[in-house]
Formats: sequence, structure tokens, C-alpha cells
Amino acid sequence: MEMPKFKMPDLSKVKDIDFKNLDYIKLAKDFWYGKPHGERRIGDLYEEKTGLYKHREWRGVKDTFYYFNMIWLYNYIHMVSDIMRFNGLGVFAKGLWRYRWVGQTYLPVLHWFDRGMEGMRGEALRASAWHYRAMVCETIRQFQRMFAADTKLNGGKRNELWYKTIAHDETVAGAIFYPWRDELDDVPLQMIPYFVTCHVNSHTVLNYIDAMQSIGLPGDPCPMCQAESGIFVLDDYPDYSPVLVTSNEACDGSVGTSIITDWFWDKPLFAMPQPMQFDDPLVQKHCRNEIEQCWKFIEEQLGVPYSEEQLIKYQESFNKLTEFEQEKWEVAAKTDFYPINGVAQALYRIYYSQDGDRPIWHEVDAHVRKILTKCVENKINPFPETRHRVIAWSCAPLYYSNWCTWAYNCWGLNCIINMDSLMFDIVVRTDTHEHMMEDFTIYNEWAPMRRMAVGGYKHIFELWENKERFNCDMVMMYDQVQCKGMDGVHGMFEDEFRNRNIHAIWMPHALPDKRTVSREEIRRLINDYMTTVMHEEPLDPSLLDFDDSMSW
Repeated sequence: MEMPKFKMPDLSKVKDIDFKNLDYIKLAKDFWYGKPHGERRIGDLYEEKTGLYKHREWRGVKDTFYYFNMIWLYNYIHMVSDIMRFNGLGVFAKGLWRYRWVGQTYLPVLHWFDRGMEGMRGEALRASAWHYRAMVCETIRQFQRMFAADTKLNGGKRNELWYKTIAHDETVAGAIFYPWRDELDDVPLQMIPYFVTCHVNSHTVLNYIDAMQSIGLPGDPCPMCQAESGIFVLDDYPDYSPVLVTSNEACDGSVGTSIITDWFWDKPLFAMPQPMQFDDPLVQKHCRNEIEQCWKFIEEQLGVPYSEEQLIKYQESFNKLTEFEQEKWEVAAKTDFYPINGVAQALYRIYYSQDGDRPIWHEVDAHVRKILTKCVENKINPFPETRHRVIAWSCAPLYYSNWCTWAYNCWGLNCIINMDSLMFDIVVRTDTHEHMMEDFTIYNEWAPMRRMAVGGYKHIFELWENKERFNCDMVMMYDQVQCKGMDGVHGMFEDEFRNRNIHAIWMPHALPDKRTVSREEIRRLINDYMTTVMHEEPLDPSLLDFDDSMSW
């Protein structure tokens, strides 16, 4: 047997070091605290074409060990314990073997943490990490429930959990199902195989888009709707519920998704449309009626009576989450002491507001409250390199959710708030049935993309007041190139940006499909704007130009 050849390490760079004139105090300081933002070169850590690290970023002793212990090790341990707690390893193994998106997305999930918290230190690192932890925990609970009830993993048999689970579009708020939370569970159908996978591994959903187009769908409809439909074409969805509740939110493309889903599932379906112009009192009455009809549908199909007591219990609990979110916004709007980065803030808010009340959100909010209080009381600025405060508007690029992490590290652009974060912004009254239904109807109407994207120009232009509210001096305008609803207002926004003298960067993208507009192209457009319009130099030049075409 031939012995492996020993490869000598490259010592050429070591020979060039002038050890006599080294600033050892500076070296010790960089070791203990990590290199300051203007000196570190994060892009130098990337493997070619992947965006993956050659080695971990050294963030100083304290933050590096925190990342290893409280993010990397903590989350891997809890991922395993969550799988065991929610129906066990056997159920997970079956799902892993049957569905491609499990192995492609959830096993390498810590890479998602790495990208979303790249370069972060101190309280920003800690607060953002807790948001990620919550989303991972709830995702595991959801897909474990799917697998445990799935007829495809149980020899075609319908078990007790199958009869006690409600499937619904990811755009139908989990709050709709509060009246049954003690007896039934509700799991969004597309959230797990589609929405989450986009953020963790951008390659996974491309199979579904291609599958939909392979059966004749043109390539111009919304890629989100294409991907959600392609899941069914490839038979990559669990059968875990006797019913399905769908919605028309956000557009006609999602209605098409519901039709295709209905073809494949062939089981009782309730379509709960959400009105485009929802300010009309007559529309409010209609929307309330739709909710009540949905509740009757669930009662009839699953044989469990509506419980107002449960609705009130979970709504009041969820109100506490909303109230804390509003507290966070006050800090974000009026101070420099807000410790949550743009991607963590946006994804967490979207996820929990869609999912509805769950214990994990309260657990994480308790941790975040402590960090937030510490920052405010001690006047800690978690993002000291902020040059511009940015508000992001319209439909976000799903495959590049961590763009705001890159933008801060490279240019000092701090994304304070995202349009989708502002949805469901209402504390529902529970003092009387009428008040509760009034507010609950509004809550349902203020769904993602409905209120401010494809819900009428009046609400689309809430951008101006929110820009002032959060003290932002720049707008990142998401430009979803296949969104028919937003195409019609593109020129109106341009006119207003000029009239109001607003610095706005148009970010083209195609939701989950990075092949239409790549991450590299998005970064190039931001680079060009910051260089030619803002006349600024990058904080980290290594992040200006790099190839991550093969990256998750």
C-alpha cells in the first residue's frame, strides 16, 4: 500500500513577517476583542464560489466562545432534543428518507445561522441568535407533527393525529385556528417544504419551479406560487390532514396554487378570500362572515366544536407578543440601542405572526427583553458602524434574506424595519365578543403582502409615514420582477422618491429563484448606488465582489 505523501505547510508568508516591529499590544487586543470592523476582511474567509467559510470568524474570545457554546453547540443539542421531544427520532428518520427537502435544508441549518449573524458582536449577536433558535424549534415541531400524522409514512393508514391536524396555506394566519388549539393542531402546508427552505438552502426550491414549468406553466408567474405548486407535482408533500384551508393572499397566482393543491389532495377544502380594498365597512362584514364560515367548516369536517374560551385564551397570550414587538419598535425608532439585525427581526416577526401563539415565542421574547433592557439602560449601540438607517419595502427576496447582514458589514446600511414585519400590527380586544370579532377581522386582513403590497395604493404608500416613524434616511425597495401586482405602482414610487428627495435603491429579485437575479447582481447594484450616488467607501472591501453562485 502506498503511504500518503506529507504536504509541507506554506511558510512563505511567515518568512515575510517582521517580528521585530510587530505591534504585540495590537495583536493581543485583536485576539481578545477581535479585529475592529474597519480592519477585518470577512470576504477572505469564503471558499471560492460557495460563500462557505474556510474557517470560523474570530470575534474575540468572549464572542467566539459564545458562538461555539450558545449558538453552534446549544442549537445542535436542542435540535436533537426537539426531535426527540416532538414525536421522536424514528418519525424524523422516516421523513428524512422520504422528503428531499429535509436533508437538503434542515441538516445544514447552522449555515443559516452563520450567514444571518456574520460579523456580529456583543448584544446584537445574542439577541439575533435567540430569534433564530425560536424559528428552528418551531419548524422542527411542525415537520415532526407532519411526519407523525403523514399517511405516506404510515403505510397509507390514517392515524389519530391525522384526524386531529388542520392543514392550511402558509398565508392563512395560525390565529384562525385558536378555537381548537387544545384539541387540534394546525400546520401550514407550504411553510416547511418551501418558505423555510428558501432561506436555508436556496437550491432546494429550484426543483419545484422546474417541475411546474415542465408540465406547461409559463415561466412568468410568481416563482413563489410556482414553487408551492411544484411540491405537489414532485409528490414531495406529506399527507397529514383530512382538510385544507386556503386563501387568495397575496395574489391571483396563489389562487392558482390553491387550485393545483386541490387537484392533488382531493379532499375537503375551504377557500377564505381576503379582500384587496379592506377599508370599506361592508368588506369588514364580508371578511368576518368568511372567518365564521371557516370555523363552521372545521367543526363539520373534524367534529370538534368551536371554543370561544380557547380563542380568547390564545389571543390574549398572543397580544403579549404583539405588545412586546411594539416596545421593540419604539426602541428601534427612537434610539441607537436596538440589538436585533434586519434579517432576524423580519423572519422572526413573519414566522410567529403567521404561526400564532406558541410557547417558544414567549420563551425567546423573555431572553430578548433582558438583552434589550441592558442595551437601553447602559446605552449600548449594538451596530456602531451604522451610516444609514434603512427601511425595506415590498416583497422580500427569499433566497437572499441575509442581504441586510452583508449590507451592514460592507456599507454600514442598517435595516431597521421590514415591510412584512408591520403586518398583523393590532392588539385584539377580548372584553366583548363584538370587539374581539371586529379586531380579529382586521387582524386577518392585515396579512403579509395584503396590507401594503397588493392591498391598495393607500396602504402601499404607508412607506412614507413608516420611514419617518423609524427615523430612516434610505429605502431599500424590493423589486420582485415577476410580481404583477407591484409592477403597476413602480412608476408612482419613482415619482414620489424624486418629489420627496429620498435615497432609494431598487433591488431586483425573483423571490425564491436566484437564477433570474443572482445574489451577486443584487450586491453589485447596491455597490454601484453607494459608490456613484452616495459617494461612499466600503467598510469591508473584501465584501464588494465575490462569487457565491454555488452557496446554499
